[in-house]
Amino acid sequence: MLGESLLTQSSHQPLRSRLSHAAETGSPSMRAIASFMLAQFSDLPFETAATLAAKIKVSEVSIGRFCRAIGYANFKDLKDHLKEDIGEQPWLIKDRLEALRSTSGQREERLSQGLEAEMAALVSVYELARTADWQSAVTRFTKHPRILVAGFQTERGLAQYFASQMQYVRPGVQLVDLSVGNFAEVLVEGAPQDTCLAIFEARRYSRQALVLAREAKARGIPVTIFTDRFCAWGADYADEIFMVATQFNQFWDSTAHLALLGNLMINDIFLALGEGAEARLNEIARLYGAFTGHVGNPLTPVAQ
Repeated sequence: MLGESLLTQSSHQPLRSRLSHAAETGSPSMRAIASFMLAQFSDLPFETAATLAAKIKVSEVSIGRFCRAIGYANFKDLKDHLKEDIGEQPWLIKDRLEALRSTSGQREERLSQGLEAEMAALVSVYELARTADWQSAVTRFTKHPRILVAGFQTERGLAQYFASQMQYVRPGVQLVDLSVGNFAEVLVEGAPQDTCLAIFEARRYSRQALVLAREAKARGIPVTIFTDRFCAWGADYADEIFMVATQFNQFWDSTAHLALLGNLMINDIFLALGEGAEARLNEIARLYGAFTGHVGNPLTPVAQ
C-alpha cells in the first residue's frame, strides 16, 4: 500500500525529508497535507490536528492517517520529532547563513520584515500581561516570602537583571547560584509554601532548567517559566508559562522580548506592593548613592 511504502522509505529520515517525499509521491490528500506542512514548517509547533485539518480542508482523521503513513503515531508524535529537528538545533546556522548571504542585497526588505515581526511580538507581550496567569504570577511574586530566579546559558543575564530589579521593590529575592551544582537553595532551604521559582530559558534548553523545574514542582514549589514559543516541556512543570516570539529575520534568535516581559512583571509587582515598595526603592537608592554614587552626583565625598 502507498502508506506502507512511504513509511518504509522515510522511517529513518528527518521530518522535512519525509514531508518532501510525501508531497511528491502521496495521494492527493497526502500531497496537500505534506505541501502545507512544508510551507508552514516553522508554524507547526503551534498547530493541533484540528487546526491543521481546518486550514487544509481535510478531516482530522486524515491528519492522523497521514502522520502514521510517514512514520509517526499521531500529530503529537510528529510535533515531538519536530521539536528535535527545530527546537534542539535552535540557530539553524547553515540555513540562516545561506539565507542571509542569498539576500545580502535585500537588507532593507529584511529589516522591514524584522521590524514588522518585532512589533507583532511586542503586542503579544502586552496581551500576555492581561491574562489570568499573569495576575496569578504577580500575586505570588508580591506575597511569597522567597523568590528564587534562575537563568541558564545566555539567558542567565536576563534572570540576573530580573532579580536585581525586583530586589529594589521587595525583599527575599535571590538569583540562584548555578556554581553549587545541587540547587539546594531552591529545593531544600525554606518551606516550599514560602518559596516560588522563576526560570528564564530559551532553546537550546539547558538540561538543568528542565530538571530544576521538575524537582521544584515535585516539592510543591510554584514555578513560573519565561521562555520562547518552542518550549514543549515547560507546561508540564510550570504553574504559569509565558512564551514570546524570538525569531525576527536575524541570524540569532532574539530574547529581547523576554526582558520586556520581565519589566512589565516588575512594574505590576511594584504597583501591587504600593507605598512599601516605593519606600524600599528610595532607601536602596540612597544607600547606593552613599556607598557608590552616581556620575556627577555622589551623596558622600570620595575619600581623598
